[in-house]
Amino acid sequence: MYVPFLLLSFFRKDRVMFCQAVPVFAEGKEWEMNYRLILRATMEDLEDTVLYIAAASFYHLRVNGHFVAMGPARTAMGYARVDEISLSPDHCQEKNEIEIEVAGYACSSLSTVRQASFVCAELRRGGEVLLATGRDGDFSGFCKNSALQRVERYSQQRHFCEVYDFRKECLPISLAPLALELTYLPRVAPYPTFFDRVWVNGPCSQGRFFSDDLPSYTPMRVNETLDATWQSFSTDQLESQAHRWLCEQRRARTLGESEFPMTLSAGEYAIFDLRRVEAGCFLWSAEIFEEADVVLGFSEVGTVDDFFFTGSTVRNVIEWILPRGEVAPESFEPYAARYAILMVRSGNLTVTRFGIRSYAFDCIGFSQRFVRDPELGKVYAAAVRTFAHNAVDLYTDCPSRERAGFLCDSYFSGKTEYFLTGKSMVEDAFLENYRLYRGDGSLPNGALPMCYPSDHIGRWIPQWNLWYLLEVAEYLTERRPDLDRELFRASVYGVIHLMEEYENDDGLLEHLPSWNFVESTRANRWTQDVSYPTNFLYAAALDATGRLFCDARLSQKAVTLRTRTAEASFNGMLFADHAVRGEDGILRNQADYSEAGQYYAILFGNLPLEDDRYATLLAYVKTHFGAISLEQGDFEPADAFIGSALRVLCLMKLGEREILKNDLCEIFGSMAKRSETLWEHHAPSTSLDHGFASFIVLAIDFVEKFEENL
Repeated sequence: MYVPFLLLSFFRKDRVMFCQAVPVFAEGKEWEMNYRLILRATMEDLEDTVLYIAAASFYHLRVNGHFVAMGPARTAMGYARVDEISLSPDHCQEKNEIEIEVAGYACSSLSTVRQASFVCAELRRGGEVLLATGRDGDFSGFCKNSALQRVERYSQQRHFCEVYDFRKECLPISLAPLALELTYLPRVAPYPTFFDRVWVNGPCSQGRFFSDDLPSYTPMRVNETLDATWQSFSTDQLESQAHRWLCEQRRARTLGESEFPMTLSAGEYAIFDLRRVEAGCFLWSAEIFEEADVVLGFSEVGTVDDFFFTGSTVRNVIEWILPRGEVAPESFEPYAARYAILMVRSGNLTVTRFGIRSYAFDCIGFSQRFVRDPELGKVYAAAVRTFAHNAVDLYTDCPSRERAGFLCDSYFSGKTEYFLTGKSMVEDAFLENYRLYRGDGSLPNGALPMCYPSDHIGRWIPQWNLWYLLEVAEYLTERRPDLDRELFRASVYGVIHLMEEYENDDGLLEHLPSWNFVESTRANRWTQDVSYPTNFLYAAALDATGRLFCDARLSQKAVTLRTRTAEASFNGMLFADHAVRGEDGILRNQADYSEAGQYYAILFGNLPLEDDRYATLLAYVKTHFGAISLEQGDFEPADAFIGSALRVLCLMKLGEREILKNDLCEIFGSMAKRSETLWEHHAPSTSLDHGFASFIVLAIDFVEKFEENL
């Protein structure tokens, strides 16, 4: 374990009085959901001081009321990463108030592990401990009652909506040490940028809102229909249902674009356009003339004249009840949005500014590359922004609905980070989290969660486990050849041994359990009983692992599997997606063909593509399957995740640079133009900021370097 000496000294057992965690909640309530704790301490001199802090679930740090940092970096169950934050000299005074706010969610999600909420902090100057949790008198504790507890889940994948009633004061609570079995780790991912702020000049439109009797709200997967294993408050317990309320309002535009300051009264709204999708924490300021109830809605889609949500299963709302006076509300959690709407349920206020504080990978150190083609340049910039939004503490799929560390997505993001930085610091953290994963009995032995840190609730994706093997092999051979490969042996061979349990007599994987995923189209319905794309992927994973660990058995097995999969699935023109075993025990290919399935075969089948047998297939690939004609069977075009990504890899493999250039502009150009980020689907239906797509920076470089050499 590569923990620096300082942290080992800081957290070693013979100094436990300086390192004891304190619970986020009152004693005995560590497992209650959605509480907030505030720790405060006063120091006269902060020069040369460093705060060491670990927490669950998340914290914000302020000094003299000024935001300093948020965290921590997430990691595996039983571990906690420690942030090291310099408190001097910014915002320092003769007397300095240090405030740590911690949100303890204690619920299942796809973005954190479920554990007792805690915070553990020490302020040091050199070797001297100035303040420490667990030491009497150092910190005062308060329950943040203004953050309402019994609110709706933001999404199944994340935690709770933010609802604040700032008429309620913080109540003092006693702080008692909390006994936790934790191993402390350093933060491995680089610290994100906290201080880039995006402000709008004013609203892009204003108007009035009203409710009517028209049906306007569709129950979501959370709260109304959420399985009890995910934990949420029942509808009759809720203190606010701001999302439902917003959905039930009708709007009538009365004004167009204007500038701050802007006065709003009860029944009025203002829409803001951030000009592109941004990721971070909302912040705004206002003077409240009459106690106000304000709801903020936000979305990655919309127009300057109308606000609406995407089809994603999230409650993109925050509610504030604000007393009279000057206020500067901020969201605690980071989100993603282009459009936002402020709706005043009651009261009167003048808004003086509105914006978002960026929470993203710091791009300052990125390798500078000039992209000659203007359209490709816009796509390149969008890819960089997409990566930055999804590489804060680990690789995430999106900075909105989930913020989850999914495998498969990470295979592509790992390529991006190394290309842009020459390093793999976020990937180091991401893969370490998986190495530290220990099963809790909800998954088969050897299976890895589909995303982690998370509470996977018994679900895993066999194909994502295979992508893990491919990523680990590439990571250890190309990006971190200095690492000991034995660190990964247990997790890699655990996956292989599990997969071998599902091999049929021909060595093909058959009837894989849980959630099978090859692509987010109808192709995903064609994964049983024998999925040919999955078997091509399995062969590639066996081959990569065999080479990584010099395992001749796996290498030979990969050769055999590739041959059998290709022979069984190819019909002389296309590769079938799957075969189903009949009641007579015979496997029969189904007349289902996906575009993504062809890319799996080309990428992982080690096919002799120069052979005339594949001429028709290659012709279809070059025309993007626009000329395909099937007398029998069904053909499914690819979507962005992950069919378009596989197509890009295929065109790079085939050396089809001109086609690739056209595809990059056609597939991703409209995304870059609309949101300056890249999407989960071709259509703007869910996430418009999906980390995997950032890898196309490599494809753009591939195209541009070729043109440079002409």
